[in-house]
Amino acid sequence: MAKLTILEFPDPRLRTRAKPVERVDADLRRLIDDMFETMYAAPGIGLAASQVDVHLRFMVIDVSETKDQQLDFINPEIVAHEGVQTCQEGCLSIPGIYADVKRHERIAVRALDRDGNPFEIQADGLLAVCIQHEMDHLDGKVFVDYLSPLKREQVRKKLDKQRRAAAA
Repeated sequence: MAKLTILEFPDPRLRTRAKPVERVDADLRRLIDDMFETMYAAPGIGLAASQVDVHLRFMVIDVSETKDQQLDFINPEIVAHEGVQTCQEGCLSIPGIYADVKRHERIAVRALDRDGNPFEIQADGLLAVCIQHEMDHLDGKVFVDYLSPLKREQVRKKLDKQRRAAAA
């Protein structure tokens, strides 16, 4: 397995809309494994292919405390949703920044697993938030898009300052 580089906001590649996966094969499964390794090392609970500069519609998630409940979603789509919840979100592409975002409280998602088998999952709470967050990445969105333009600019300046400090 290999650790991948995670793109950071405001990298324009994060705005690329991912294309559907046409074939589930050994190369895709290897990439899924690499994404789990990268996500755990970051550390995070979700990672979309777009965040590692692969613009195909798949993502990996593990919201468990024990990091042993891997979920992979290929060509995911939300087929039902209800309720609203506000949750403080962070993002591996926007390190150290957190903000409140409104999401659906409960969702049903249809996708393919790492073997190409279709499945549907019902999710609520943190898992529902994480799925919606990662699906936004596949559509070229980041969670700061839900913030006001002023707050978004403050985030950009804070990240620039962090990068300059790290480079010094």
